Amino acid sequence: MAITFQLPKVLAELAGGVREIEAGGATLGEAVAEVAARFPALGPRLRDGEGRPYEFVVYYLNDEDIRLNGGFAAPIADGDEVIIVPAVAGG
Repeated sequence: MAITFQLPKVLAELAGGVREIEAGGATLGEAVAEVAARFPALGPRLRDGEGRPYEFVVYYLNDEDIRLNGGFAAPIADGDEVIIVPAVAGG
């Protein structure tokens, strides 16, 4: 079962410039763990040291905010799409 992660440019730079990554698993958390293992520079930007999503990184699973649908425990299905939106700060 494969899902597709869409990365913004700032995160894609940590994945060798790749903007789209496929991963698998039964839950979003398992798929994120797979991506983190394949791209070690990207992993710390996707989840905290305990493997939980950061408050300031928003994941949309098929256009739905995962914070409202089980977080990393949300089940995934073949063909799902995940868009990752990190917080942007500046002045």
